[in-house]
Amino acid sequence: MLTVTEVEKIILDLVKPITDIEFVSLHDATNRILAEDITSPLDFPSEDNSAMDGYAVKYKDVLGATPNKPVPLRIVEEIPAGYCPQKIIHEGETARIFTGGILPQGADSIVIQEDTKRNLDRVLIFSPTNLHNFVRHKGSFYQAGDVLLSAGMKINPPEMAILATAQCLQVPVFRSSVIGILSTGNELITPDKPLQKGQIIDSNQYLLASFIQQNGGIPLPLGIIPDDEIALEKAISQALEKADWVISTGGVSVGEYDYVDKVLTKLGGEIKVKKVAMKPGKPLTVATFGDKLYFGIPGNPVSTMVTCWRLLQTALHKLSGNRYYTPSSIVRGITRNHLRSDGNRETYLWGNVKLMEGYYQFTTAKGSHSSGNLVNLRGVNALAIIPIGTNLIEIGDDVQILLV
Repeated sequence: MLTVTEVEKIILDLVKPITDIEFVSLHDATNRILAEDITSPLDFPSEDNSAMDGYAVKYKDVLGATPNKPVPLRIVEEIPAGYCPQKIIHEGETARIFTGGILPQGADSIVIQEDTKRNLDRVLIFSPTNLHNFVRHKGSFYQAGDVLLSAGMKINPPEMAILATAQCLQVPVFRSSVIGILSTGNELITPDKPLQKGQIIDSNQYLLASFIQQNGGIPLPLGIIPDDEIALEKAISQALEKADWVISTGGVSVGEYDYVDKVLTKLGGEIKVKKVAMKPGKPLTVATFGDKLYFGIPGNPVSTMVTCWRLLQTALHKLSGNRYYTPSSIVRGITRNHLRSDGNRETYLWGNVKLMEGYYQFTTAKGSHSSGNLVNLRGVNALAIIPIGTNLIEIGDDVQILLV
């Protein structure tokens, strides 16, 4: 069996990022990946403006101001945000200015209103200011023509605001990946059917669809395929035609009804991974069809989820064209429970992590840690990792934690 680290590297090396470009409206750009650099013909700020409410002054006029000997200035104008100043500030003059207001010609600094006292058209300055204090200069945030946002960035709320500021109404993004989802097994039924003895409701279609959506892809649910080699061959062949990648659950172990590997080989796939030394999630098939990847992952829902979190999440980010994707978020912390493993495989125990007293502290989820116990996955935000060769991590000991 390959180690988790080896399999992670194999998968990431196989991923070919999507390069197809489409344009979407600014309103629809959230969570998409920029396909081209974004520039603006404007400087930001576009004018010198005030960062505070106060008075626009000549620095040299207020150099000697003290609480005992305030400097009087004549107010010649009031400048709210959005107003274009009409007056030039001369010696002994000032303009009342509000945050965002354009700095009038002749002024070079701002005195905040807390250091002043106004009386009609006069104001007393009780404290000197530094030259250019509280002035946001034209182009100090961004200069016209420079790269504002780089291709390969994910568009999060700050990037949405920047695109709006740049008046980028049609945003070039990479096409979203389409990921086919197949469930295999005679025992599976859809949630709308009455449950009979020996049957299992197919939750994996919904788990995978949600996971794919969260990670920037478009899920393509393709239903339940019975444990029949001919039916599976037809379903996989059609899925590969429709999707960039295909993920199937079940049928990858060593049972007499596990046909996935045989069908993939028959269809011309090149199998790169067959097993991984992790628990849960040992039976994992990764195959290539040109640039397309096929993932055959275990059918037990916890195994499905852990495999997605540990091995597929980063791969989906790379597929999307995100040039700034990062490996799985693994941190060090301490455990508040005994963590046990047989030591034969890298073991993942699910639970919750909190940052307390400067340390990540991990607590296991209540209930059985069985790969079939989907219920106690609810609300988890982390997986504790027990390395190969370790049987016990005691309460208070260090542990690696995968943040999910």
